[in-house]
Amino acid sequence: MSKHYENILVAVDGSVEADEAFNQAIEMVKDSGANLILAHVVDTRTNAIEAYDHSTSVRATEFAENLMARYKEVCTQANVTKVEYIIEYGSPKIIITKDIAKTKPIDLIICGATGLNAVERFLIGSVSEYITRHAPCDVLVVRPNKSAKQKSGEANVAEKHS
Repeated sequence: MSKHYENILVAVDGSVEADEAFNQAIEMVKDSGANLILAHVVDTRTNAIEAYDHSTSVRATEFAENLMARYKEVCTQANVTKVEYIIEYGSPKIIITKDIAKTKPIDLIICGATGLNAVERFLIGSVSEYITRHAPCDVLVVRPNKSAKQKSGEANVAEKHS
């Protein structure tokens, strides 16, 4: 017997892996009628020198807003209407597990196996690993299929759901 999830949080960063997690979430939501919460965390810890540069912060915010607009378009085309979009600033793994997942009634977090921050993954472990260890709910880590890996660097989010 499979568990029924009511509130699914998907961590997205524009990577192929995050897009695969989003695609998986769309299918789950369409089947179950769950609420979908998309979260993008602007990582303010990277490029600490640039954190003081206003134009860098504006670019990061514009990227986040454009990313969410693309995901919103796909949700609309997939007839997924119970969607919430969150843009936060800070450490993605901390914001997702300690802030969002504990302040909202999240019962499943879906994330990609890896994301955009390869340096952090090499030095201190991946965001998905941290989420798996510290989340207060179930976690689904999605790996990209081979065709998605070949599109590396392209946002998969533009692919339409029927």
